[in-house]
Amino acid sequence: MTSSGSAARSCLVIPALNEAAVIGDVIRRVPAGVVADVVVVDNGSTDDTGAVASRAGARVVVEPRRGYGAACWAGVEALTPDTTIVAFLDGDGSQRPEELPRVLAPILTSEADLVLGVRRMTGTHPLHASLGTRLVAALVAWRFGVRLRDLGPFRAIRVDLLRRLGMHDRAFGWPVEMVVKAAARGARIVEVDVTHAARQAGRSKVSGTFRGSVRAGYAFLTTAVRAVRDVT
Repeated sequence: MTSSGSAARSCLVIPALNEAAVIGDVIRRVPAGVVADVVVVDNGSTDDTGAVASRAGARVVVEPRRGYGAACWAGVEALTPDTTIVAFLDGDGSQRPEELPRVLAPILTSEADLVLGVRRMTGTHPLHASLGTRLVAALVAWRFGVRLRDLGPFRAIRVDLLRRLGMHDRAFGWPVEMVVKAAARGARIVEVDVTHAARQAGRSKVSGTFRGSVRAGYAFLTTAVRAVRDVT
């Protein structure tokens, strides 16, 4: 999955845990020529996630330490030195890889430093799966005076900015820490609408249950408060 020009500077990181049933399809649906590299981070899977991803054309990195943030950071650490933009996409099939050009576009046109995919839900989704995230987004938007409706996982950011943020969270709080620290630095944050559906296989590690959603929401809130404190 290589190309010339601006696309050669972009990489897609997909954190994955036991996604063997869908990860191959997710990778094959990444539009040709949009990114120079697809990195799948196998976050301690007990199935064939890594092998399936490799056969589908991805570069596989193993991160045995469990945690969404740990997987994302392992992907960042695996970037080639010439990578200037990194995008993040979940490996469970809930997001559409076909929409990656939409997420990358504001950075490629120098209109943004960080692009967040605002989830348009399709199908039936429990309220608890997104309510906490939206509330934390409202808190961060109010604190830093930015337009912010969601803190979804489908996003893209300039690599130089990401490396300056000093990311510490290695669990659920990674997405909100990134946004808080970018906003505090005055980064240009742009939102684009993206499609979000139910995961295609397996069970959510975060929002599949009310308890999981509460844990994730609490992690988002505590990370937001801690990050705000660190940057003020």
